[in-house]
Amino acid sequence: MFTLQLIAANNRFKVLQNRLKIMSAQTRYMKIKVTGYSLFIWLGVLLFFSSGCEEDVENGVADIDGNIYDTVIIGNQVWMTENLRTTRLNDGTDIPLITSDTAWSNLKTPGYCWYGNNEAFFSLNHFGALYNGYAARSGKLCPVGWHVPDDDDWQKLSEYVGWDEGGGKLKEAGTVNWAIPNADATNETGFTALPGGFRNAYYEDCQRFRYRACFWSSTSSNSFELNNNDSNTTSRPSRSTNDGVSVRCIRD
Repeated sequence: MFTLQLIAANNRFKVLQNRLKIMSAQTRYMKIKVTGYSLFIWLGVLLFFSSGCEEDVENGVADIDGNIYDTVIIGNQVWMTENLRTTRLNDGTDIPLITSDTAWSNLKTPGYCWYGNNEAFFSLNHFGALYNGYAARSGKLCPVGWHVPDDDDWQKLSEYVGWDEGGGKLKEAGTVNWAIPNADATNETGFTALPGGFRNAYYEDCQRFRYRACFWSSTSSNSFELNNNDSNTTSRPSRSTNDGVSVRCIRD
């Protein structure tokens, strides 16, 4: 419990940053000069904020739930720097929240969960939700104009950062969120990979929080993974479609 409290305190400023972005997005419309067309402008503003649509917000992007994610350019790719935490597909369809391990293992449609069913901690501290493969391959999980990375996307990222030392360039540095040793992690790319662990469908439990960062591919059962050990290499292990894995979105 103390570890979770420490991580939460360390990440609280990130939550404040997101709130400031939301305030900025809301107040920028207040600067519009009042004209004879102000009625139509304000109607447009009201429709915008009531629509729940996704949009680019300054240097970030918002999902359909209104969560705002920072982004970073790595090579010629634009990535979210946070794990996805939407509860709806981008067409507005609710994604079922599955808390039962048995129900999760038997699911044959899109679903999501929170590691250890601890939504409060994992949502607010940027570890995000865990999604099954059906959600990841639905084609509608990321905001419009973004997608779940496919094998080619992960391949390009790996080639850009380097196969042997790329893991350290992608992982958040230090041992507040990552378990020791997390040696040579520099996060020089700004990708900020966090060890959100995964939900194991076969063993019906959650595993490897603080030890492993796992991300879905949309085109195969192979995930993209990073570990806390001294190795900075990336790995592409096979995952069951019913495993719960983090999602990082990439711009189309």
